[in-house]
Amino acid sequence: MSIRRTAKSRRGVSAAAMAAALALVVTGCGGDDGGNAKDPGTASSSKPSGEDTSNDKSAAEDTAAGDPVDQNANLAQVNGRDGLTLVVNEVKRDSGGFVTVSAVIKNGGDGIRSGGQWAGTESTILAQNPNSVAGATLVDKVGKKRYYILRDTDGRCLCTTGLSAIQPGKSVSIFMQFPAPPETTTEVDFTLPTFATASLKISG
Repeated sequence: MSIRRTAKSRRGVSAAAMAAALALVVTGCGGDDGGNAKDPGTASSSKPSGEDTSNDKSAAEDTAAGDPVDQNANLAQVNGRDGLTLVVNEVKRDSGGFVTVSAVIKNGGDGIRSGGQWAGTESTILAQNPNSVAGATLVDKVGKKRYYILRDTDGRCLCTTGLSAIQPGKSVSIFMQFPAPPETTTEVDFTLPTFATASLKISG
């Protein structure tokens, strides 16, 4: 699956399922565990097997909200296992009541890295979204809430899916949509399984 196809399909999923997905905001919000969000586990992620997007202008696809993403932007960079690096390009609050996180996973190691480690451990999500980044979370430390990725009524996540192995020196673009924290919240902690936590500023 190409990044262009992924971007188009996620826009379709967002448009068709946003009302239903937003109805699940309660499902997407955790209790008041603040910054003690636990790593939801490992599983999978989405994009073509090791496709190199680091210098590909077509990789700067529209987000599900329809705005272009600058892949040269670097809001945060955190290390993962086995030479993987996560670079967050944008964290944007959209008028539909959600926050879109756009990022790139880079394989700086010397071996092929599995794309099946970022979907989390929730059985429903794993069944509907293999090889996805559905295990990501946002934590509003001030509001003491954890936010999970939005999903539609069929259990499909509003995030990148279909990732396979990432070749050495290659990178893949990903996106994730979460319920939006209150307008007064301008900074959140972002976690994707196997990567360190990053503190991110929300724009928009």
